[in-house]
Amino acid sequence: MSLTRRTALTATAALLAAARAATPRGAHAQRATTPEVKKAVLGYIALTDAAPLIIAKEKGLFARHGMPDVEVSKQASWGATRDNLVLGGERGGIDGAHILTPLPYLMTAGRVTQNNQPVPMVITARLNTNGQALSVGEKHKALKPTINSSSLKRALTQESKVAMTFRGGTHDLWIRYWLAAGGIDPDREVQTIVVPPPQMVANMKVGTMDAFCVGEPWNDQLVNQKIGFTAAVTGELWRDHPEKSLGLRADWVEKHPNAATALTAAVIEAQRWCDEAVNKAEMCAIIGRRAWFNVPVADILNRSLGNIDYGDGRKVEASPLLMKFWRDHASYPYPSHDLWFLTEDIRWGILPESTDTKALIAQVNRESIWRAAAERAGVPAGEMPTGTSRGRETFFDGKVFDPENPAAYLASLSIKKLAGA
Repeated sequence: MSLTRRTALTATAALLAAARAATPRGAHAQRATTPEVKKAVLGYIALTDAAPLIIAKEKGLFARHGMPDVEVSKQASWGATRDNLVLGGERGGIDGAHILTPLPYLMTAGRVTQNNQPVPMVITARLNTNGQALSVGEKHKALKPTINSSSLKRALTQESKVAMTFRGGTHDLWIRYWLAAGGIDPDREVQTIVVPPPQMVANMKVGTMDAFCVGEPWNDQLVNQKIGFTAAVTGELWRDHPEKSLGLRADWVEKHPNAATALTAAVIEAQRWCDEAVNKAEMCAIIGRRAWFNVPVADILNRSLGNIDYGDGRKVEASPLLMKFWRDHASYPYPSHDLWFLTEDIRWGILPESTDTKALIAQVNRESIWRAAAERAGVPAGEMPTGTSRGRETFFDGKVFDPENPAAYLASLSIKKLAGA
């Protein structure tokens, strides 16, 4: 080889190396995975855990990932969210949503849709852990029905109305767990009703219910208006429990796999931003705007910072049980957590005992999309979860859920309502 040719090859190699070094992290992957569409319609409910979708829109993160026309559309209730997902974005509905984690499973299984027609859904990310609460009306304050209180059965009777947001959803399961742990059968010893999250405080104010479970900011708003108090935040039931998810129609994901990854990457970036303490005030100011929640920032900010005024004299500053969007792998959709939700829905007769939970989770949980999206978003390897399970989970009453043996957990629960196929 001549010196001239060797010199030219060396120079070319140096230029290529320099070009590679100058290329932003993930740029090659993003060019190879350009979204098939620029638009998607995502639903949300006015709850603080919808913040990642709102921030991704407000901060231009969807646009950064090649989807500048994403719409984030307010939904009136979880029932409306379901109905608009059934309709689909191409027919005037929505393509995905900030959603109760069990709902994509119930839709896929055809348990909550018209004529029990399955509407396959997928989960590509968890949106948060913690951040919900069990609230009780002011008239019951003297009995102090807190998380470990023996007075719960005296406070709530067969005449009591207990509200949650959707049958079989997260709030339903949290309040049922609390009641059952206190010796109350939620199907026989109280009256359970469904109320959309933004209507909880108004309903408590006019005296139509005694207790409810919902996400923030409605529990803190209840306290601020001196209408009721927080018996417990749900992190006291199960520390760092999973809560909402990013759910998408399965057919939309199959048709637009790159777009699904791009959407999820934008949400992951927003989750990381939302979890920074320095961004909390701005996050709350944004989501509190008339266009999004139309809620005073004072009703959102304190609990976002972990400052909990229970409304009954108890106050906690910087609680570790605050809503988490990213830290401690809050964004990763652990399949083991989905199994707990399915097991609880079996416990309460919402799903039949014969449900093939393993097959259902394999169909709905797309943790592989989350991993691809996290890489696209530039998440360092050290922040990626190393497995698909957090292992055994322990609840406030000492019950243990082992994802390797959900049947043993189910058998350990004395109050339940199992159903056949």
